[in-house]
Amino acid sequence: MNFGIGQSVQRTEDEALLVGKGNFSDDVNLDGQAFLAVVRSLHAHADLGAIDGAAARAMLGVLAVLTAADLTADGIVGIPSLVRDPSAEFLNRDGSRMPDVSYPL
Repeated sequence: MNFGIGQSVQRTEDEALLVGKGNFSDDVNLDGQAFLAVVRSLHAHADLGAIDGAAARAMLGVLAVLTAADLTADGIVGIPSLVRDPSAEFLNRDGSRMPDVSYPL
């Protein structure tokens, strides 16, 4: 099957979503599950001098407060995509492999 710009594509997910049977990551609840909150700067392209996470760390139930500085100190420079996992089969509709997109901190 050939695909081109502007050609309509058969959507398969709509019916489940329209009748309330969609499955979302927020629907999963496991024992001992933790939640993540990401706080971004209110100012685009701002240069932050430092981040003080002491107040957040002192809050009840907080497991960790991590800044980009904490992660880069441990050698983590970005969030890897699952596409680079050779055992996973992530393919586009035409059968080609999806691009490996990195997500920098």
